[in-house]
Amino acid sequence: MKVKSSSVRRVVAILAPVVGFILLSILFLGTYFIRKRRTQQQYEMEMEEEFGELQGTPMRFTFQQLKAATEQFADKLGEGGFGSVFKGQFGDERIAVKRLDRAGQGKKEFSAEVQTIGSIHHINLVRLIGFCAEKSHRLLVYEYMPKGSLDRWIYHQHDNDSPPLNWSTRCKIITHIAKGLAYLHEECMKKIAHLDIKPQNILLDDDFNAKLSDFGLCKLIDRDMSQVFTRMRGTLGYLAPEWLTSQITEKADVYSFGVVVMEVISGRKNLENSRSEESIHLITQLEEKIDCKRRPKMSEVVKVLEGAMNAESNIDHNFVVTSQVYFGAAGNVVSSVPPLASH
Repeated sequence: MKVKSSSVRRVVAILAPVVGFILLSILFLGTYFIRKRRTQQQYEMEMEEEFGELQGTPMRFTFQQLKAATEQFADKLGEGGFGSVFKGQFGDERIAVKRLDRAGQGKKEFSAEVQTIGSIHHINLVRLIGFCAEKSHRLLVYEYMPKGSLDRWIYHQHDNDSPPLNWSTRCKIITHIAKGLAYLHEECMKKIAHLDIKPQNILLDDDFNAKLSDFGLCKLIDRDMSQVFTRMRGTLGYLAPEWLTSQITEKADVYSFGVVVMEVISGRKNLENSRSEESIHLITQLEEKIDCKRRPKMSEVVKVLEGAMNAESNIDHNFVVTSQVYFGAAGNVVSSVPPLASH
């Protein structure tokens, strides 16, 4: 009996810490998941409250409505940094639905887009029809742009089967981009810096009318402020030099617009690592950092493009073009040497 009792005590002595550890682990994990659930519920409540006052414009959808409209998100149009875009049909209108990949991801970008683009309207801005902020679901609903994004049409690559754009269409697209930016910078109650101007964020309708999209990185600038401090945002190759100082004005968009113009004209990406070292950059800076104050207002750019104003003639052309330029109508592609700086 004594031997048996001793064995029992030994087993208890061994198992007690193990059982205690298991119980503590269960308690810890239970507490963790309860807190996590409460945090998630609090986040969802905050998001519900944040968008609760937005009535009518933009329209508020339920997740089930958008799931049905996209046939359970069957037709993917593309994807970006924060989510994927799907084609859908709501009533008589074709729509594009952007769905954030994970709950919490891109919260600031989602809020910025709903509250900014949802309250402004311009023919050269993609129309935000509505949104969904239901539990963990975050979706944005836009008008559908049949021709897709500009990058599909301007880059001359082996995997791009889209016909090249003729010169008049390119000019129209450039002018529309300029008009959209002029509206954001000069006609809204607060200046709106888009901060992610690139061909992927410029969408085209059936007639190649261009509209700016994706306002997730935009920044509001008070009219009495000359600049704002903000973390670096945007896409490599389109970032203005002043991003190094984090002191940003709407002129950062003007720089990005200039890069896009060069891409539209030349038919190549501004950064192509597959090229030789001296040809990787479409635009190579030759002198010191560009002074953003010397960049024109976008309204002035529009006037120049429409022939209502002459372009400045004493511009320092601090760049070189390193690729051929393609022009011509669809099916009849011709190439020419790069235009002179004066052109």
